[in-house]
Amino acid sequence: MTRPRPLVPRGDPADTVKVVGEFGVIDRVLAQAGTARVAQVGPGDDAAVLRTPDRRVVATTDVLVEGRHFRRDWSSAEDIGHKAAAANLADVAAMGGVATALLVGLACPSSTQTAWLEGVAAGLAAECGPLGAAVVGGDLVASAADSTSVVLSVTALGDLAGRAPVLRSGARPGDVLALAGRLGWSACGLAVLRRGFSSPIAVVAAHRRPTPPYAAGPGAAEAGATSMCDVSDGLLADLGHIAAASSVVIDVDRAALVRACLEPDGPLQQVGSALGVDPLAWVLTGGEDHALVATFPARTPLPVGWTPIGVVRGGRRAQGVLVDGTPAADVVRAVGAEGAGHVHFG
Repeated sequence: MTRPRPLVPRGDPADTVKVVGEFGVIDRVLAQAGTARVAQVGPGDDAAVLRTPDRRVVATTDVLVEGRHFRRDWSSAEDIGHKAAAANLADVAAMGGVATALLVGLACPSSTQTAWLEGVAAGLAAECGPLGAAVVGGDLVASAADSTSVVLSVTALGDLAGRAPVLRSGARPGDVLALAGRLGWSACGLAVLRRGFSSPIAVVAAHRRPTPPYAAGPGAAEAGATSMCDVSDGLLADLGHIAAASSVVIDVDRAALVRACLEPDGPLQQVGSALGVDPLAWVLTGGEDHALVATFPARTPLPVGWTPIGVVRGGRRAQGVLVDGTPAADVVRAVGAEGAGHVHFG
């Protein structure tokens, strides 16, 4: 594994928010924004105006705080833009929708280089572009005088195209649990970065720029998924949300999960061996890959991109998550993980 090199923004170091001014920065950032297909009125007025073909709007918000959700010495500005967009776009997909637009609020020190902000905008645009979405508005403010951190708030809007939203509360006993996307890669990359290394590049890149399976969300809705969730905090933690909302027990098939997520001699196995970590811990409890998990009626053919990894059970227990019939908490301890997933106020 190799040591990371410092990530330095391009452009004149003296070209800061304070020097260029709020509206000068906004003009530069908007030049990177791209165009949303549904935008009737885009950035530049007091508010954007969007067409809503479905007459319903999916809306979701995430806040990223420097030092907790990203580090500028680990990730480029473009990486951070990609990551901020992906966290929200995946939530829209998890409802069965397709993202249409983003609104972005950013608080930063006046010493922030404008080139860095332009890089964030470019990353946001690149992540949104394939979906036909774009940043259509937002706000830029100075952070507290004693703060050196950046706070990035992103709101995503989406369209259901006539489909019913897929909720967390619809799982039923007998349903098949399925996965789309990959698990454990971002957590593995974070473990590498925390130890001062920057390779294997595949897992570090996965932490810097998640690759959610956006099309799998609408595909699951079309196929009759009964519940769905974005895996942002960890598989066991997020399955717990479905189990609680649906009043069911979700039993993960460990062997099926390993087949789906841990290829023999793959990067997770290699890094786990090097660091003395069971890679299954990253798969079960690592967040920020933004894979999707969903439940489907037992006889429903799974759509493209989905792999079965367990079942939904009823019984006397009102809710909970198991792995091969073992309570999740016991499995977490067995694989050496600190908890079932990310704790926001831990």
